[in-house]
Amino acid sequence: MFNDKKVVLIVTGGIAAYKAAIFARLLMKEGAVVKVVMTKAATEFVTPKTFSTLTKQPVLTDLFAQENEDEIAHIHLADWADYLFVVPATANMIAKISQGIADDAASTLIQARSTPLIVAPAMNSNMYQNPATQRNLALLRQDGVIIIEPANGMLAEGYTGAGRLPEPDDLLHQAEMRLRQLQPTNLAGKNFLVTAGGTKEAIDPVRFIGNHSSGKMGYALAQALLEAGAHVTLVSTVELALPFGAELVQVQTAQEMFTELEQRFPNVDGLVMAAAVADYRPETVAQNKIKKQNHEHLKLEFTENVDIVATLGEQKQNQFVVAFAAETQDLLQHAADKLKRKHADMLIANDVTKNGAGFAGDTNQVTILTPDGNAEPLELMSKIETARAIVKRIAKRIN
Repeated sequence: MFNDKKVVLIVTGGIAAYKAAIFARLLMKEGAVVKVVMTKAATEFVTPKTFSTLTKQPVLTDLFAQENEDEIAHIHLADWADYLFVVPATANMIAKISQGIADDAASTLIQARSTPLIVAPAMNSNMYQNPATQRNLALLRQDGVIIIEPANGMLAEGYTGAGRLPEPDDLLHQAEMRLRQLQPTNLAGKNFLVTAGGTKEAIDPVRFIGNHSSGKMGYALAQALLEAGAHVTLVSTVELALPFGAELVQVQTAQEMFTELEQRFPNVDGLVMAAAVADYRPETVAQNKIKKQNHEHLKLEFTENVDIVATLGEQKQNQFVVAFAAETQDLLQHAADKLKRKHADMLIANDVTKNGAGFAGDTNQVTILTPDGNAEPLELMSKIETARAIVKRIAKRIN
């Protein structure tokens, strides 16, 4: 998203200004060229030298500073930038932006912009909740400004409340998602269920039958769908960082997952079944921990779990159902059989024995199968890029 992009980072006068320095470095790691503009108040918390050293770029603090007589500094930066960030954004700067006030380098540059503006409020909770601040934020939203909501946490005043600037990496992820949502999409307003992780079938109070699924692919698909404008309910057995905007439903067993999905399925536009669901569960669950026996073998009786995707696939009306197949041999043969048997509209298959395509990793290599007989292999990519490629094809098929 930010690779080879030109970013102007405006830093205003709050204690969270130190996080802006970390945020600038994260943008640069993503491949962005970052130039910083600071208000006079911001220089009371962090020096311009900090940002110029980090970014290897001059820092603008004075509206009338002119390094080049042939250009007006703040207008040049406004024309130069692909994206403008205000991190942190004080109540004062938010008021200025909403009312069109331009009385220093930062606020004047903002008024001259023609590119997306991302504002991250950070202030005392009482200031944030003040009706005037909330009115100003509402005006900014109406004007198309992206607002990254502050977090709840410990404030500089020593108590907990709303108004804390999100951590820089979370700020970056939220900004990327919101910017992607500005792009034209065919999934705006669509509702999707996404499953993630491996189910856990109890043997006794301390043991379970499970698998190696990390849930990373499911979470990546949830993020990619959110980026495409969809509403997402993530039904998960694992605890990973929740993609911004997703609703989380936590489950453990296959039966719990089926119960949650079955009640929600009639009201959604699509289901992406990325979870690794156990085919079987123990016939009975011991009430107490099973102790080591004096004989060599322990026998467990298993019963079959409901085939969630096949059951819901058979019930579908207009829903788009995406199934998954993690295989170790005869990938396309098994995948094509599952696609038909599970009444799916698309099936994502991967050979988990291949390097980079197994469980728990950060990359994947999949083949996308559809009922018309098409089997499209994708190259090895990060799981989020794989997810975005899948979502792009889902959107095309739905429309």
